[in-house]
Amino acid sequence: MRRLKVIYCPECGGEMVYDPNLKMYTCKSCGLTLRYHEIIELRRKNIPEFRSEEQRKREKKEYLKWWLSEKK
Repeated sequence: MRRLKVIYCPECGGEMVYDPNLKMYTCKSCGLTLRYHEIIELRRKNIPEFRSEEQRKREKKEYLKWWLSEKK
């Protein structure tokens, strides 16, 4: 018996269901509709280990700038 993998929305974390007519996944919570490869791409952008070294350095520099600034 093959077990289906549950796919979660990269935006809100809701469960996504596959529509074979559209050949796309739709989130039950927020209604976001994406193809499988788009879901994977969005996850990679949101997961720290998939970010490029340049992107990590830029984010670190921005955070440091914010941290050292006056916070009102």
